[in-house]
Amino acid sequence: MPNSKPDANGPQPKQIRESYIAWFFLLALAFIYFDFIQPSKNIEVITYSELVQAVEDNRIRQVDIRGVDVKGYYRNEALERPQFKTTLPAFVDSDILLLMREHEVVVNIKPDESPLWLTVVTGFLPWLLIIFFFFYASRAMQNRMTGGASGGIFNFSRSRARRYERSDSGPTYDDVAGLESAKQDLQEVVDYLKSPAKFQRLGAKMPKGILMMGAPGTGKTLLAKATAAEAEVPFFSISGSEFIELYVGVGASRVRDMFANARKEAPSLIFIDEIDSVGRVRGTGLGGGNDEREQTLNQILAEMDGFEPEEVVVVLAATNRPDVLDPALLRPGRFDRKVILELPQKKARREILRVHTRKTPLADDVDLEKIAAMTVGFSGADIENLVNEAALHAARTDASALTDLDFLYARDKVVMGTERKDLINVSERARIACHESGHALTALLLPHSDPVQKVSIVPRGRALGVTEQLPTEDRHNIDELYLKERLQILLGGRGAEKLIYGNISSGAANDLKEATSLARSMVVNWGMSEEMGPLGFRDGEAHPFLGRELAEPRSYSEATAQLIDQEIRRLLQEAEAAVLQLLGAHRDSLQRLIDDLLEHESLDHQQILALLDEDKPRHIKES
Repeated sequence: MPNSKPDANGPQPKQIRESYIAWFFLLALAFIYFDFIQPSKNIEVITYSELVQAVEDNRIRQVDIRGVDVKGYYRNEALERPQFKTTLPAFVDSDILLLMREHEVVVNIKPDESPLWLTVVTGFLPWLLIIFFFFYASRAMQNRMTGGASGGIFNFSRSRARRYERSDSGPTYDDVAGLESAKQDLQEVVDYLKSPAKFQRLGAKMPKGILMMGAPGTGKTLLAKATAAEAEVPFFSISGSEFIELYVGVGASRVRDMFANARKEAPSLIFIDEIDSVGRVRGTGLGGGNDEREQTLNQILAEMDGFEPEEVVVVLAATNRPDVLDPALLRPGRFDRKVILELPQKKARREILRVHTRKTPLADDVDLEKIAAMTVGFSGADIENLVNEAALHAARTDASALTDLDFLYARDKVVMGTERKDLINVSERARIACHESGHALTALLLPHSDPVQKVSIVPRGRALGVTEQLPTEDRHNIDELYLKERLQILLGGRGAEKLIYGNISSGAANDLKEATSLARSMVVNWGMSEEMGPLGFRDGEAHPFLGRELAEPRSYSEATAQLIDQEIRRLLQEAEAAVLQLLGAHRDSLQRLIDDLLEHESLDHQQILALLDEDKPRHIKES
């Protein structure tokens, strides 16, 4: 695994037959061109008078007369094909024949009637070729639209699931790091697929469907392939969107065909990626593609209900939107087991790094423990991309191994984007340095904030400057004190501009957006407002994995909405006042940080601490 294997080895008979027909079509066109079209281009057309004059001048060796059509050959020319042609009057003039005889011209009189087979061929062959051309072109277009050379009009509703076989190069559980709890849940499925009789003897019923839920890049597809490889069973993989077509009923037919193929090869494993594309809550569509989606979902539900106890077929599905799935899909008897794939913790990230650097030469200064600590919030796919970017950077410098600097460069590129040093002018640099220094100094002075890892005024991606904080540990629960300090850090750049320049700029737009969103969540979702009390509302509820807010109808009155707005404004105004007071008390440190940042453009954690050694915060001195 995961090398793809078609249903039959080698080209299908239908494909071979169509290939022969295509070659015949091309050869027939070549025959017509070289035997009829191309020769006629090289024949000179002369008049009857010119023919008579040429005979009198003794320039003609031979003529072939068929009815009133004459083709002739000049003297001193090869007799491979005629050099000229003309048309006689309605009757053959005997004088021209006598004239040709006098000048020793060879005259061949051929019958005017063509053979029957030639008449049929020349009359019907061009039409047959034209009809075949349109037929072949329409078939080729249809095959492209229906997903393969064997698609055809009669195979339009066949399943598009790709079948994989076990191979030595495929992923196994050893290649899936950081998902130990998920692998433990799926190990039971592997045991069931390997020896189903052991479970059936005890009356145990393995879940028909297992739903893997997790953020993008957490390894859902990789884990499904590894599960099939560990069980050594056929693996049918398809994306939910591949069921849907323009025509209603095609998706349901493809579902039936896929499950029928899986039953034939049981024990087997079916994997449906992005099942939310067909498994959304029913009853929300108004026709067209939505009706097709709902029919496809209904067929999936019916097929899963139709499994017999002796049919050893397990359905794995993956999604990052479990909140939109139809309840009928999640009830016991269908996808009754859920496997949640979280973002990897520090230990898991270290193991993932080891997997992705197996074939990568590393220098002695590379510490995977340090890199794992620097990649908080990275998914497995992000870590794979990090290693690849580091390898690309090392290759550009003709290095023999990846160094710690390569990984630092790769991390900055993945997190913040590519450097764009020529984007800003001198006057903007000073204000951006002030803005980023405000963020950095605020984060450094507050005791419960994450440590400042790096501050830079080099534009990266869409940001003109960056202040990066690195948590010392993975967090799953955040307290109110940390969140209030987070609001101050977000407003620190704006506060520094107001303190140094006496005015503000548009550079704080994204900071204000994030601060307002965070304050709203504190008031609406987490009950962190004395005025609102212990109340929670659906407004602003975050997506379970993506972290984005979902648009939902407001479930409270207008008076409550006004009170929420007042509380959000209060939190932000208090945070801004605290920032201005904090930065005002450490204005000298702020100015030193601005000057040093303008000189060096980027400062790391140790450089910032050395610069502010005299005014280092108490909690840092004590630590």
